[in-house]
Amino acid sequence: MKITVIVAFMFSFVASVKAQNQRMIEFQDEFSKHQTLYRDLMMNGKHKDALVPLNTLVNLLDTTTIYKDSPIPENAIKEQQGLLYYDLACCHALIGQKKQALQALDESVRLGYRDYNNMLNDKDLLSLRKDKKYQALLAEVKSRQPIEVLRKSAPYAKDAEEAGNLFVYQPKESMNLRMVRDYFKLDSVAGQGDELSKIINLLHFAHDNIRHDGGNRAFAEMDAIDLYNYYKTTGKGVNCRQLAISLCEMYLSMGIPARYVTCLAADPNDYECHVINSVWSEQLQKWLYIDPTMDAWVMDENRTMLSIEEVRERLVNDRPLVLCETANWNHETQQTKEYYLDYYMAKNLYYFVCKKVSRFNPESIYRTNDPDDDVRLIPSGFVNDNYKCHTTTDPAVFWARPVMTETLSQ
Repeated sequence: MKITVIVAFMFSFVASVKAQNQRMIEFQDEFSKHQTLYRDLMMNGKHKDALVPLNTLVNLLDTTTIYKDSPIPENAIKEQQGLLYYDLACCHALIGQKKQALQALDESVRLGYRDYNNMLNDKDLLSLRKDKKYQALLAEVKSRQPIEVLRKSAPYAKDAEEAGNLFVYQPKESMNLRMVRDYFKLDSVAGQGDELSKIINLLHFAHDNIRHDGGNRAFAEMDAIDLYNYYKTTGKGVNCRQLAISLCEMYLSMGIPARYVTCLAADPNDYECHVINSVWSEQLQKWLYIDPTMDAWVMDENRTMLSIEEVRERLVNDRPLVLCETANWNHETQQTKEYYLDYYMAKNLYYFVCKKVSRFNPESIYRTNDPDDDVRLIPSGFVNDNYKCHTTTDPAVFWARPVMTETLSQ
């Protein structure tokens, strides 16, 4: 059984709205009432009784148009309705109503249910496991797993129209980058070791000194100094994009070419992405995968550090990947290869977007951020208009080795 937490999910969209209209408040109250009842009944083993409030909730979501008057996306309502149908299937199965259980499970999968491991191991559905309909539905859910979606992606294609290097990197002697280097004493932070040790030391520093909070977008200028002081002043963390921007500036200030790369899912309705860094290593002559949110880098079976491109390729082709031992979230939750790479990043490595210019304060709240400043790398034939910007299907263009510039003095 997987009791849905729809109220907590859906109304997180509304929490930031200062004035909820009366219709929204009434909808929330009605939903909360029935949700509390069905959860209590399920937790106390009264599965037959739980069917009544569960069906009421399904009907409520089926008929509502609340998404037209609030920030709740219509697709989010359908997704949560699918979770309710899943719980309906569990209740029917537990009271011996196999036909109704399979019908509810079928509806749940139709609405997008995708938790394969939960469905595979859920003891509440034990009575259904030998049924061909259940097995077909399980196979459908398995096909939606991020690693399976990634492996079905079309190949890249050479882009003959691209000429020259699209990307520019601000030189370390520019005034603002010197300020970043001096403010954080990064020469000392990086240490006296080889290039790779300096790259890793700077990663640890950013991870340890700027807390991550995926639910908070810091109201600050988008540069390492301002974002660091925002966290130190308010105690509130910053999102993955702001953390990756901070670390990118630290690398640039040390003369190490770097970008922050937005990693996105194939599903156009999935707006949850992850932003990490791509850092150039002269020592290895390639880009490196660096994630300040998780204090993470990724290696091959010989413990050679890999690039974002190489991590994606190895996931697609089921080749060995080793996650560094330090990988963690805010020193509170250790990351595993199985979750972080095979699930979370497999979802978010379908296509990529980054800035043409890697610089100090790349997305100032006081400056227009033109979509033409972005470049995205997509598989051939991929259609998704969430990011409308310069597009290529050629990884050689997107991951071109860096060429430093003497411009961007500020």
